[in-house]
Amino acid sequence: MMERRRMDAALLVLFLGHLAAALEVPLDLPQPPTITHQSPKDYIIDPRENIIIHCEAKGKPHPSFSWTRNGTHFDIDEDPNVTMKPHSGTLVVDISRAKAEQYECVYQCTARNKHGTAVSNNIVVRQSRSPLWSKEKIKPIVVQEGVSLVLPCRPPVGLPPPIIFWMDNYFQKLPQSSRVSQSLNGDLYFANVLREDSRNDYICYARFPYTQTIQQKQPITVKVLNMDAINDTMAAFYNDTDLFSEEPADERKPTFLVPSGPSSSKTVLRGQVLEMECIAEGLPTPEISWTKVSGVLPAKRTSFLHYQRTLRIVNVSESDAGDYRCTGRNQLGSVHHTIHVTVKAAPYWISGTPRNLVLAPGENGVLTCRASGTPKPSITWAMNGIPIENSPKDLSRKVEDDTIIFTDVQTGSSAVYQCNVSNDYGYLLSNAFVNVLSEPPRVLTPANKVYQVIKNHRALMDCASFGSPIPKIEWFKDSRSSTLDGDPYIHHDNGTLEIQVAQAVNSGKYTCVARNMLGIYENHIYLEVKEPTRILKQPEYKVVQRGRSAVFECKVKHDPSLIPTMTWLKDDGELPDDERLIVDSDSLTITDATENDAGVYTCIMNTTLDHDSASAELTVVERPDAPTDLELTDQKKRSVQLTWTPGDEHNSPIQKFLIQYEDILHHRGHWHNLTEVLGTKTTAHLKLSPYVHYTFRVLALNAVGFSRPSFPSRMFKTEAAAPDENPTGIQGFGTEHDNLVISWKPLTSLQSNGPGLHYKVMWRQKTVDSEWTTVTVANTSKFVVSGTPTFVPYELKVQAVNDHGAGPEPVIAHGYSGEDLPVAAPENVQAVVRNSTVADVHWDPVPSKLIRGHLKGYKVYYWKERNLHKHNPHHSDQQVLTFSGNHTHGMLPGLHPFSLYSFNVRVYNGKGEGPASLTQQFETPEGVPGPPTSLIVTNPNLDSLTLEWNPPHVHNGRITGYTLKYQPVNNSNELGPVEELALPPNETSYTLPNLKYSTRYKFYLNAKTVMGAGPAISQEAITIMDEALPVSPFVNVNSSVGESGALISWEYWGPENNIYVEYKNQNSEAEEEWQKKLVNGSQTYMLKELKGGISYRVRLVAKGHHDQPLHLSKELVVTVPAVASRQVDIATQGWFIGLMCAIALLILILLIICFIQRNKGGKYPVKEKEDAHTDPEFQPMKDDDCTFGEYSDNEDHKPLKGSRTPSNGTVKRDDSDDSLVDYGEGGDGQFNEDGSFIGQYSGKSASRDTAEGHESSEAPSPINAMNSLNSFV
Repeated sequence: MMERRRMDAALLVLFLGHLAAALEVPLDLPQPPTITHQSPKDYIIDPRENIIIHCEAKGKPHPSFSWTRNGTHFDIDEDPNVTMKPHSGTLVVDISRAKAEQYECVYQCTARNKHGTAVSNNIVVRQSRSPLWSKEKIKPIVVQEGVSLVLPCRPPVGLPPPIIFWMDNYFQKLPQSSRVSQSLNGDLYFANVLREDSRNDYICYARFPYTQTIQQKQPITVKVLNMDAINDTMAAFYNDTDLFSEEPADERKPTFLVPSGPSSSKTVLRGQVLEMECIAEGLPTPEISWTKVSGVLPAKRTSFLHYQRTLRIVNVSESDAGDYRCTGRNQLGSVHHTIHVTVKAAPYWISGTPRNLVLAPGENGVLTCRASGTPKPSITWAMNGIPIENSPKDLSRKVEDDTIIFTDVQTGSSAVYQCNVSNDYGYLLSNAFVNVLSEPPRVLTPANKVYQVIKNHRALMDCASFGSPIPKIEWFKDSRSSTLDGDPYIHHDNGTLEIQVAQAVNSGKYTCVARNMLGIYENHIYLEVKEPTRILKQPEYKVVQRGRSAVFECKVKHDPSLIPTMTWLKDDGELPDDERLIVDSDSLTITDATENDAGVYTCIMNTTLDHDSASAELTVVERPDAPTDLELTDQKKRSVQLTWTPGDEHNSPIQKFLIQYEDILHHRGHWHNLTEVLGTKTTAHLKLSPYVHYTFRVLALNAVGFSRPSFPSRMFKTEAAAPDENPTGIQGFGTEHDNLVISWKPLTSLQSNGPGLHYKVMWRQKTVDSEWTTVTVANTSKFVVSGTPTFVPYELKVQAVNDHGAGPEPVIAHGYSGEDLPVAAPENVQAVVRNSTVADVHWDPVPSKLIRGHLKGYKVYYWKERNLHKHNPHHSDQQVLTFSGNHTHGMLPGLHPFSLYSFNVRVYNGKGEGPASLTQQFETPEGVPGPPTSLIVTNPNLDSLTLEWNPPHVHNGRITGYTLKYQPVNNSNELGPVEELALPPNETSYTLPNLKYSTRYKFYLNAKTVMGAGPAISQEAITIMDEALPVSPFVNVNSSVGESGALISWEYWGPENNIYVEYKNQNSEAEEEWQKKLVNGSQTYMLKELKGGISYRVRLVAKGHHDQPLHLSKELVVTVPAVASRQVDIATQGWFIGLMCAIALLILILLIICFIQRNKGGKYPVKEKEDAHTDPEFQPMKDDDCTFGEYSDNEDHKPLKGSRTPSNGTVKRDDSDDSLVDYGEGGDGQFNEDGSFIGQYSGKSASRDTAEGHESSEAPSPINAMNSLNSFV
């Protein structure tokens, strides 16, 4: 029972200890030392630099430091070469006055304050070494071809071990392969040697990484000879050569050079890298393979190096122990070797290092030091650096193997405990303190911290706290009505609050409260949930022709409170620095694309919280390059095989090849298409024609277009032969009534098959049993046979013939001799009238023998004699209807009713028309009439109106009367009941009585014949309201004046269609005409022509028929306000522009004169001596009058106008090409454009005075200039 209680207590304190482990003690509170940084256990130093041994620690109060060296106290003050950094335990050893070897020792740092002592690892300091290769004379090695060879490296032992590689005299790595490779110890192994392995510069190099130095072994010479060569050269090399092999090297099965024997063993530590190698020799070269006998190789941690000769397993674990087998195999056999691997382990932590404990007085806790290793390590404890068994007794502390249990701790029992875990392969040392504190809670997370997270992502809000006892954390949101427990909130042991899928509703103010028995502390933080960044329109795959532009769009949506940054990548790298690549806010434009621009382009939109990306590929295409290397093979009489090499297709597959030929014999310079082949082929079998001198070329076609033609092939000539075909398109026809023209399509030069092409033309009458008539004609396309009967059928043949024979038997064609005009007219011609506008014409056909040609058809000529209601004749133009083919009737449409027509019929052939038939006549019946010509309303009264009209223009019969219909129309344009009247045919006016006054009426009038009524004409009119005052059809007439003019509006209900707005000046003294504006179909009009400050009379006018009175609206008086005068802009006035142009022209003339004077040069004064002896080009020029002024000493330090004066007082050449001289101290002289030397004057006055004191009467020359220049130096 007691044992169980003890276990429960242990579990309880273990749980409490786990909670306490998450606490980080603020540095303002008392705490034992903690080592924060130290040098590694095995510390290799560079002997050329000062030695720095690190030891940093924290604590409250800040700890003091001391060191031991080789287990004894190291008094730093007694060694002048060693100093300790302030507020630190780090040692700095100055090796400028001492050797680094003196400080190769084991060091340990101790950090202590009043609450405890922490110690570092044992730091073993050793200096790196890169010793030189021992001098040796290496004899040349002569070996027989095919044997194995090992070139030893044996580098000097260094610290750390060097990196080995083999190179030649030119610092180029020697090529390695499955036959030649380097072993792990650096030796170079040859499974078998070849003659090309002979060389005199096999050099082994060793690179020492710490000192970055490279040591070189003496070159090794290898000579590979066959057996006869060895016997011939043995005498020459006998004294200084080692000979390998006396027997010829035959093919042999593999044997292992490394390792030796059938098996071996290897020990490796856990977590390190296991490397095993098997190097075999044999002929042919063996292949190496690996297997694990007792299991499978760990795929993710296994790799093969040196052409399968080395097996490498990283991060070794106990499961990698076992037997591994390597096999060497060639065609003659195989060999095996087994390697037994044992895995040992230096101590390693199982559940991490021991963790610090912060306990309140009276609390319990546990320190755990749990580690493992192979063999099993031992664990020892120390307190404040002293073995725990030698430390003062403490009843609250109990040590049980790898655990220390603390019960009811009290103030003052704080200390640092050291746990040391060790076995044969290493040790682990860890410090963990126990700090006994009473401290109210505090929140370490900054107050009012803002957390931003993307919607649907995880949100983590920290509430790092400290207190002793450990504070309890509670979370609240906004109103703090209740704690945040359950979904969607997750509480972590360290106080963090997690929302796994954050939403917009989760945004807001959060409060975390930390409390323990000593107090309470709260902290506010804020969560902002942002919308995710999304690419709405991704870039799309583009195919663009070289030289054109490509645009990738990348439109993005993001949270407006986040600042986005658009980045473009090409092939996962930065965009090239090229001005052709234009990056806009939502697109990338590539102008003048080249093939180097092809690749994958990625747009990345970054914000501070998230990003989104999308990619698209750009393919740059172009016409393919021209095919090359045309060759002609398999040459036969009428065929040849053409092969070629395709050119670059430029990212667009070749669809087909077009093969063209040039006939140099007949059509030099003209290329013709011969055939096409698929783009996957590079060979074509070409069928050829005889008697052609061929050259061929090939064009490639892709989606962009055709390539340039290839260079022509060599010429290929085909032999001549008789024609293979005869002319086509043979026709026989006559151009006269007594001839026969035989025509054909002649053969081309390609079809002629040989020289001397001509034609054999044959013909005979088809209906008569006659012999063929034959003539031979030259290379033409027709032959005329004269004296033939009119329109007789013939059989025709045309045969091609050349100097090598005749073509095949021609086929018979058919034709006719020439036609003549028909000699007969159709008979029995008659007409059948269908209705008032259509009649049918019938006739008997003309016999074919009288047609005397190919029947083309019949023509009907017809014309209108007169209208039947009129007795005077009225001849109309003659009309013709053609009926193609062998017709015997036809229809005449579009006739006029009630009319008399005449007609005749004629037959026609290819030659023309025959005689006309007898002229016949027919009458068309009556039809309905057209509308009356006019309808007007006159004499409007209160209750009556008079209608006047004219008869229809087209009667189409006898008018039998008129029908008049009328109906009222109200103001809404709705029609009332219809009244109808029948009027006699001789009436042309009618007065309607009993109408309503002031009413609008609509009238419809049409004429009638016996066939019915024709279309009606309509009109509208209004009865007046009062006989003394006509009613105006205009109502609601108004006006409004604005900036654009006067807007006139109205309503109109009258019948007239022509509506006008009229206006004129109200105050005009003279009789001014009304100005009119037509406004049909509208009820508003803007008068823009009115002038400001003037009053106008405005009215509306409705105008009907010329006999009808005008309808006027009431007049309006419209006044347009005057516009304030605008200020005149002087810059727009003509006189000002002219003045400015004159001034500009005058200034230009003055500048031209100055420029001419300056270039012209001439005499100008400087000093009297210089006036006599110096080159005038050296003189300064005044700025104000463009003349050359005095060159006085007072101006020595003034630079030329426009030049910049450096700080050293020298004057540099002005940017202008017209600068007179370069001013500069010690500068080289220069020659002017005319060859004169310039540059004699220094920028300093003293130098110039010296020069002037030695002036010569001689003219300036390059020699004097150089002497003058030397005087400055």
